[in-house]
Amino acid sequence: MDDLRVLIIDDEDVAVTGHSEYVRRVPGFAVAGTASTTQEALRFLAGTRVDLVLLDLNLPDGHGLDIARALRAGGHPADVMAITAAREIELVRAAVSLGGVGYLLKPFTFADLRDRLEAYRRYREGLAAADAASQSGVDSVFRELRRPVLATDNAPKGLVGSVLDRVIGVLRAGGPEGLSASEVGGEVDVSRVTARRYLQYLADSGRADRGQRLGGSGRPEVTYTWSGP
Repeated sequence: MDDLRVLIIDDEDVAVTGHSEYVRRVPGFAVAGTASTTQEALRFLAGTRVDLVLLDLNLPDGHGLDIARALRAGGHPADVMAITAAREIELVRAAVSLGGVGYLLKPFTFADLRDRLEAYRRYREGLAAADAASQSGVDSVFRELRRPVLATDNAPKGLVGSVLDRVIGVLRAGGPEGLSASEVGGEVDVSRVTARRYLQYLADSGRADRGQRLGGSGRPEVTYTWSGP
């Protein structure tokens, strides 16, 4: 599949720059363009192929959902992911009713957006691979969009979100052979016991797989491999 082309719509220059940098860091995505108003966005969409719109809802010349409505009315195939500080349930419901594929609240981290973009890409790949729809196939495709994202900012009691982020990063880069608690602890600069608590949490939440390998003493050593989205 070619890179998915993303239009970023936000009236704050800092946000546009940050979102663009985030998108470029995720493999399989490219920034198609940016816009700061509804009219600018609609002109861009009328003449350029876009797969996904990252949409701020508060724009100077209208509401972001007006763009989503115009897309649907005009039959434009671009999907929409709201990225906003707006927390009103009515807006969430409206975004869902317009076929939104995500609703990400500001402020957010790179990991927050990356996980949602990766889930969206799996969703698109599932659609592209299907010759015809079956119920199980449809369920599988939509499951990718609705898969819970690990909320590292709300880590369980006793775990620190920033450390959990670093542990996840080490596991992601660790490869299929897996890493031990000692190895992860060395990378994150925490003790083996502390690293094991984070790794066990990830395994218990379905984001890491446990395995075994022979340690230096010949005894089995528990390893962990990243399995989350």
